[in-house]
Formats: sequence, structure tokens, C-alpha cells
Amino acid sequence: MKPRVVVVGSFSQDLAFFATNFPRPGETVFGDFRPGPGGKGFNQAVAATRAGAPTLFIGAVGRDAFGAGAKKFSHANGLRSHFVEKKKEPTGTAVICVNASGQNHIVVAPGANLALHKQDIPDEPLRDAHVVVCQCESDFRTVAHVLKTARAAGAVTVLNPAPMRPEFDFKLLRHTEVLVPNEMEFLALARGVPATAALLRTAAYREAGELNYSNLASLKADAFHRLCRALGVPIVIVTLGAKGCFVSQPDVYTRINPHDVDALDTTGAGDAFVGGFAAGLVRFNRNVFEAAHFANAVAALSVTQPGTAAAMPTAREITRFLKKRDHA
Repeated sequence: MKPRVVVVGSFSQDLAFFATNFPRPGETVFGDFRPGPGGKGFNQAVAATRAGAPTLFIGAVGRDAFGAGAKKFSHANGLRSHFVEKKKEPTGTAVICVNASGQNHIVVAPGANLALHKQDIPDEPLRDAHVVVCQCESDFRTVAHVLKTARAAGAVTVLNPAPMRPEFDFKLLRHTEVLVPNEMEFLALARGVPATAALLRTAAYREAGELNYSNLASLKADAFHRLCRALGVPIVIVTLGAKGCFVSQPDVYTRINPHDVDALDTTGAGDAFVGGFAAGLVRFNRNVFEAAHFANAVAALSVTQPGTAAAMPTAREITRFLKKRDHA
């Protein structure tokens, strides 16, 4: 079966440290070391695969042990992958610190990920896919090429603008059908798009005070929807962490409530949502609300396990989780 989801993006070797508290400047703390596969693109592809969608991951690695490990993990988990080896670049790496409440600090060295060029991307999978997903750990010219090619072929193009880099190319939004930012990414986009920036300066928004990461979820639904519409993207889904997500389509919008779980490690939760959403679009025949509801469960389950790619839940686990929630 041809892949129905194609994820183009990053692989990074996660070097994760778990400690009770984050170290203060100049302080050393003891913790546990748990390395594993990661990278936003790879995490999302693993999440989509485990959630039941035939998925292809396309990304770049170096000719090193971390790159070899990526291929081994991919094969062991049934994820089809097209790894482009970059002789002069190391495989991407990420140093992650996780505290006792599951919060994280992350430093990424992109390595080979930024050397993934549009000529490295085979066109056929993009034209055959139902859903094509990109993020922002790759060269923006490559991302633009992928989204443009896939959308022209009729695929649902999903852009997760993470990490939100200062040099973000707003032209990417032209080729995006579904935009999935978190709170901070959404606010950065809203301040960078002229239509949304102008809306934020109107009395209706200024009276509510300065919008920020902590109070965005409290914004009235109709006001939230107007901001989403002003971005000029057909569908906007803002992930709100422990507060669920907000879904905005041209004529309808809704909040999807979170699942209350005991979070062990929130690293990769956004990737779990995006991968779960892509799988949900396939599973529910492009029904955005059903896919977002499904993705919410994938993200919730992912934070109950340590790690990123390795923490993504299986389709059976997701189904069991949703059945329990529906009958609670």
C-alpha cells in the first residue's frame, strides 16, 4: 500500500536528561540520562504510523551512528523512511532537560536537517499522498517546495510552524491548508501577518489586555476565531497544551477539551498531536473535528511516557483510551 501520509522534516538524536529541577545558572544537578530518536518530523511520522496510517518519512541524516540508529528504529517500528545521507553534515541532535513536573528545556543542533534540499525530495510520494506534513526544522525553501507540490496534487497540506524561527517565511502560509501552531507560535504568526496584527490593535482586543502565552486560551471563542480567519489559512488548529485545542474553519469553530492525565514528559506532545491529526484525517475521511479529537488523545497519551518518538501510542492504545473517556 502506498503511504497515505508523507512527513517531510527533521530527525534528531535526543539526548534527554531527567532531573527533579532544572539547574540554575552555574548549578550542577544529578539526573537520569535517556537517549532516543526524535526530531519534529520523525516524531510526527512515528505518531502517524503507530496511530494506524501508512506513513512515509523523508529526512536527512549524517553518515554516523545516530543516522544508523534512525534507520534501525524506523525499520523496527514499521515506518517507511527515505533517509538522505549528508556526507559533510552530522545527524541532528537535541539536548533535552525534563523536570519532575514533565516540563522541558530544549537546545537543538540541526546538522543534516538544514541540508535537506528540494532536489532531495522525490515528487511521486507527494503527489500520491492524502496528507503531507512539514515543520520548521528544515530549510524553508524545501518546505515551500513540498507544500506547493503536494497541494497542487490535491493532498491536504499541514504545516506545524515549530520551532517558530525569527526568519519564518510567511509565504509558506499560501501553500498551507491546515496550520497547527501552539500558543506561542500562533501569537508570533498573528503579530507577523498584517491582517491579524491590525486586528490585535483594535479596541475589541486591546480591552482584553495584552494577549500572551498564558491567557490566549481564555480569549472568547468568536474573537479567537476572527484572529484565525485573518491569517488567511483555510483551517487553523491552535494546540493549547493542558487546555486542549481550538479548531477554526471558515464557517465553524470549536474548542476541544483536554484529557486529564498524569504527565511524565511533555516533550513531543505537539508532535504527537500533529502526527495523530494526520492519521485522523485519513481515518475519518478528512473530517477535521474528528481528526482533532483523535489527535488530542494521541497527545495526551504521549505525555504519560518518557521520550519523544518512543512515547507515541499505538492505535490500540488510542482506541482503548477514547472508549474509557467516552464511558467515564
